[in-house]
Amino acid sequence: MLEDGMENLWRNADLSFGASLTYRFESFELDPSKFELRERGQAKRLEPQVLSLLILLASNADRLVSKDEIIEEIWGGRIVSEAAVASRVKAARQALGDDGKEQRFIRTIHGRGFRFGAPVAFAQGQDSARNSAEPVTAEMVTPIASEDRPSIAVLPFHLVGGPGPLSVIADALADELIGDLSRLRWLLVIARTSSFRFRGQDIGCEQVGAALGVRYCVTGTLEEVRGNAILSVTLARTCDRTVVWAERFTARRDELHDLRCEILEAVVANLETRIIRNEVERARRMPEGGLDAWSSYHLGLDHMFRFNRSDNARAASLFARALERDPEFSRALSGLSFTRFQDCFLQYSPDPDAMAEQARSFAERAVQCDPLDPFAHLNLGRSLWFADAVPESMERLSAAITLSPNYAQAIYSKAWAEMTQCDIGHSDENAELALRLSPLDPLRYAMLGVRSVSALMRGDHESAVEWGERAARSPGAHKHIAVIAAIAAEAAGQHERAAQWIGRARQLDPQVSRATFMRSFPFAATGGREIIERALLGTGL
Repeated sequence: MLEDGMENLWRNADLSFGASLTYRFESFELDPSKFELRERGQAKRLEPQVLSLLILLASNADRLVSKDEIIEEIWGGRIVSEAAVASRVKAARQALGDDGKEQRFIRTIHGRGFRFGAPVAFAQGQDSARNSAEPVTAEMVTPIASEDRPSIAVLPFHLVGGPGPLSVIADALADELIGDLSRLRWLLVIARTSSFRFRGQDIGCEQVGAALGVRYCVTGTLEEVRGNAILSVTLARTCDRTVVWAERFTARRDELHDLRCEILEAVVANLETRIIRNEVERARRMPEGGLDAWSSYHLGLDHMFRFNRSDNARAASLFARALERDPEFSRALSGLSFTRFQDCFLQYSPDPDAMAEQARSFAERAVQCDPLDPFAHLNLGRSLWFADAVPESMERLSAAITLSPNYAQAIYSKAWAEMTQCDIGHSDENAELALRLSPLDPLRYAMLGVRSVSALMRGDHESAVEWGERAARSPGAHKHIAVIAAIAAEAAGQHERAAQWIGRARQLDPQVSRATFMRSFPFAATGGREIIERALLGTGL
């Protein structure tokens, strides 16, 4: 069913993304689409987890991959020992003729994680339009003009088996999908009157791209099998027909109308996530000096969501570069607001008050430049948290959700604000919705953290520990998330576990304290705040 497909999707997201590319290094080829490692053309037999680890490291060769991220991606966040991770790393090295002393391919960054050490070239998979293995170079990529937003066409869904009772539903789903995607202000969506002209035509997405001038194309099929309606949706790049994302949804025919909204929410959320990530990959292949405003913005997003001091600074410089080329670029202003928010929230700056003021100023300018951009309203709402104006911030966050009803990060941010006001019913409900809308979200750990605190405030210690530890083990989780896991464990009487998570928080920032945590989380003076403070005191932080 839908929920199972979503769960599997986020767990395998990083391993399946870019599966049409083959990663080449020295005499090896790593082919995610075939789930295969080849040495001089000969396939090598590896355990699935070892091969998955190699794909994860090679596909992120430009950065360090933490142990927590490896556990989240390879084991789905389950509790595993350090020895289990070390065993898979050792096996991966042996497959490459490497070892822990030489570390020619897999380098250990002590206390932090691993990094792929060999230069990696990208080659197109054998199923690509060109049927070629030539490396993808910057010259192959057409530069994006600052006004050239990512663009998409949704074709009418094909009804398998010819006209029938599902004909209206097939058209209606595609039509509603166009409407929902059109709420994403950063995405150019071709109108129904143009894209539906391809109904019934046997035409490839490359031809659609040429005819409509779009970079992405959504196609789908709807069929009935033994009383079940099966909807298959595919997002592809029009330049080379590479499948960026695909999913299948199944419902009883009499349930299809009831599940329609849920299916559309899932499709929109995943299309948004995958297009953004594909734009980041596109920007990475460009020579740095040739980055234009839009590409600089998307590359900045990639750094921004890594949530560490150096990447946050890098993101800020990329957003600033985008604004040099386009001073009225609302999204770049919003990006700068987001980085200043991080500077204050995570105490990256010695002057957090100045960072809070800049976060608000940049967000206000972004709203002025584009009053209909939900990202701008999101950042303005978040910046108000530091002004002790959490209730007022909810108005801006609600505006972002009104503009984009499937905007998972705005829904999560509203859940966070509700959590600090101890409105635990709404906060948990909205955090759950955000997780369902965006299972691959870079702020997934924060959504899980909200669920942990909400459970703690209502006295459900078991759930609080489960959500808190899942949050703290998620990729990108920062020091405050480790503190939340510690608070949940302490409240549940698991004092040794709480001490371990406090140790993790101190590892991430030796200066972490009760004061820094409570400054970033302005809980209202309620019984919920007392629970948090009592647990914090018990951890010894």
